[in-house]
Amino acid sequence: MDKKRAVLALEDGKVFEGYSFGAEGEAYGEVVFNTSLMGYQEILTDPSYKGQLVCMTYPLIGNYGVNAEDVESRRPFVEGFIVKEASRVRSNWRSNEDLGAYLKRNGVVGIEGIDTRALTKHLREAGAKKGVISTKDLDGGSLVRKADASAGLEGRDLIKEVMCDKAYAWNDKGLYHVVAVDSGIKLNILRHLAQRQCRVTVVPATATADDVLALKPDGLFLSNGPGDPSALPYIVETTKRLLERLPIFGICLGHQILGQAFGGKTFKLKFGHHGGNQPVMDLRTKRIDITSQNHGFAVDVDSIPDKNVELSHINLNDRTCEGMEHKKLPVFSVQYHPEAAPGPHDATHHFDKFIENLRRYKR
Repeated sequence: MDKKRAVLALEDGKVFEGYSFGAEGEAYGEVVFNTSLMGYQEILTDPSYKGQLVCMTYPLIGNYGVNAEDVESRRPFVEGFIVKEASRVRSNWRSNEDLGAYLKRNGVVGIEGIDTRALTKHLREAGAKKGVISTKDLDGGSLVRKADASAGLEGRDLIKEVMCDKAYAWNDKGLYHVVAVDSGIKLNILRHLAQRQCRVTVVPATATADDVLALKPDGLFLSNGPGDPSALPYIVETTKRLLERLPIFGICLGHQILGQAFGGKTFKLKFGHHGGNQPVMDLRTKRIDITSQNHGFAVDVDSIPDKNVELSHINLNDRTCEGMEHKKLPVFSVQYHPEAAPGPHDATHHFDKFIENLRRYKR
């Protein structure tokens, strides 16, 4: 079978030639690499990847196909998918579709057959770059210019493209009522809350503090999501107004929102943290969790004026902030994904901590 050609070009002039799989066309985004060995379906459907072209560092992707259960949102949100080899053979009793067919059905442009190791090494040295995957324009010079002219992530509010349209009840029973702010929430977060006796109401990220309080919650959850956290002043303002009103738990983008609500700033990482093998240390217990992560920005803890906010966790690779906690308020956050999906389950204990805060608040 003849393979249709495809080209990946970066804004700095790097060009990789390969073959098309999935949908045909052109896809633009920031090119990042993910070091997970499996879990590609969860990665594809993580709304935090809106605006990004994802390169998998593991060389063979698609060998267990896709299924209807392992999605993390209503559809794939990655702009494009980059792999060394897309398996045409799927072997798993739960599989009901080929990865390439799944991408094609959902309009996700993919490229295979490129040197993903070389691309990853380049991104580690040069940093994340804007890029384009094309199956219709195969001229490298033309594509480099297109990539350079495309929109990056900095300064972009992408959550309105991934959040829910209106509030809804995730489940209808539980000891504690949690309002989850949807900035691109993953379904496994909701599952973890429900498993811990939480009745969860999901609200769009545009909900105001009054909207949240009107639901009479016992606690607030701030979800993950895509784009630049500094471009979201409306969520920051809502969170500020709720800091002294409710127990709060933030994950990923929610952690960055909380950092700004405390008065701090965020900054862009060179190539971000994407994968299921990021080591994080709890500075109080010295416990090390291997964590699942997906973010390109970080909180500058030193910029937070409130001295009651303490750094609780650090990334052992680059020493960046991975967790914060308020000394007096029942408010804390982590930069990584304790709900995993995909990834290790080392950090699920953070959900238990949130439940304990809810218990004390309700009592």
